[in-house]
Amino acid sequence: MSINKLILSSAVALALTGCGGGDINIAPANSTSIGDTVTNVTNEGSTNADVSCASYTLAGTVSQGSFDGTNCIYSKGFVDIDNPLTFDLAVPNIGTGVHVFEGSLVVGQNYSSDADLATAGLSEGGDGPVLTIAAGTTLAFRSADDFMVVNRGSQMRANGTATAPITLTSQTDAVFGTVGAEDVGEWGGLVINGFGVTNKCAYTGTYPAVATSDCHVASEGKADVGESHYGGDNNADNSGVLKYLIVKHTGAEVAPGNELNGIAFNAVGNGTLIENLEVYSVYDDGIEFFGGAVDITNYVAMYVRDDAIDIDEGYRGTITNALVIQSETDGNRCVESDGIGSYSSKDQTSIDDFIARGLNSQATIKNLTCIISANQSGTHEEGQGLRIREAHFPTIQNAIVTASYGADELLGDTDHNWCFRLDNEGQQAAQDGNLVVASSILACQDLTKGNSLPNGTSTADWLTTSGNLLYQTAEAGDDPTAASNADLVILNGFYSVPVADMVVGTESIPTPVDSSIIGAVSADNDWTAGWTYGLHEGSRAQPLWFE
Repeated sequence: MSINKLILSSAVALALTGCGGGDINIAPANSTSIGDTVTNVTNEGSTNADVSCASYTLAGTVSQGSFDGTNCIYSKGFVDIDNPLTFDLAVPNIGTGVHVFEGSLVVGQNYSSDADLATAGLSEGGDGPVLTIAAGTTLAFRSADDFMVVNRGSQMRANGTATAPITLTSQTDAVFGTVGAEDVGEWGGLVINGFGVTNKCAYTGTYPAVATSDCHVASEGKADVGESHYGGDNNADNSGVLKYLIVKHTGAEVAPGNELNGIAFNAVGNGTLIENLEVYSVYDDGIEFFGGAVDITNYVAMYVRDDAIDIDEGYRGTITNALVIQSETDGNRCVESDGIGSYSSKDQTSIDDFIARGLNSQATIKNLTCIISANQSGTHEEGQGLRIREAHFPTIQNAIVTASYGADELLGDTDHNWCFRLDNEGQQAAQDGNLVVASSILACQDLTKGNSLPNGTSTADWLTTSGNLLYQTAEAGDDPTAASNADLVILNGFYSVPVADMVVGTESIPTPVDSSIIGAVSADNDWTAGWTYGLHEGSRAQPLWFE
């Protein structure tokens, strides 16, 4: 245990000796904090008088959120960017009420040197504070200046359920109800910093036997007091649990090129458990991986204005079952994947060295449905499918990538709205078998983009000979359902059609790899039902644009 935590624990224990305990997650009923002192209130007239907001005890003083009769309000004196949690905190379920934070919610302190980490007792995991969020709970933030950060050594345990998901959103959404269906930038977003491998740092050895020192990469987000760091050499690091979690209406441009995402996974290790995750209406990327190896099972991205899945800096985790639906009028890429951080600043010798030692991104994506909007004037760029570049060598299996629901606004222009693009070292890797796309269906008016492989094989021919199906849709669009086009039957809404019922021209349908379907989700095994927002009637602000 670190010296700081030992002192804190001793102080709390002394303060509570007369009470017979030392639990720092105290939530005395009907209590609200004013500055550093506590005032007991009766909540007279409230219909929920037994509600206790989240609280903590520091040096004998209890600080607690203020209950306003419906919601719990947490001042900047409770927690903020310059006032991080340095102890465990539990956020309870308060029924229909919302936990509103007036500042940022930061878990654990940020350290930018090995010496400071060692002094704090945080070494490749450490014993940092834990934020626990109860199932069914909603946390809301007031502005784009406010965001959540889980620093290295700390954990966020958001363990929702299918009937009681956890939601992180804005006050305009959860409290005022004034947010539009596709509004973004209402609050900052979630940043999780881990001790995993990021090729922005220098390593000795070949992966996985690599080691580093003084690996402290500045995260995207606020500078100065709000700056946080990530990186290390432990891809098994554990940053907690995210289950049945929805993140809505995020994103802010902090500075040119520095934009907050739905969730930034910064060198997060695969000791972290992530299942059933959704991001909804995001200004920049839905989820972005800066190195690390965290796995995600069951992911939904709706109305993401930039990349629904963004991969960089040596990420090598697995994403299983990913449903991406772009807005009808906005959105860039379903997947943008880079292999090496700051690629453009490196010479070929350095790039080759990263590849030889296995430090480039090598992600696996299994069962993806990517529904592209054929927009040409989105926030960032055109609606597009998968772009693989800058020495990323992924494995992609059982994917449906299609712009067939929409028509290309620039009819006949093959520079936009493509399904698949391969660049840089990926072309050699595809030729060598180190980059794999298998058992997938691509249906777009603009199928591929990028140069040929070194042996002269086009990207389209390589995809076809690798066991994938390519179908060029009409300029006016081809509905990929059985109701419209007998030559293209791959989806029913966002559900994958059973493989036995699929039709792609006269071609034989590929056999899925270790799966019963091609695509992310089927109607008879709908893992999106009951907890997601935006997909199903009764839990959305508008119908899906292609219904």
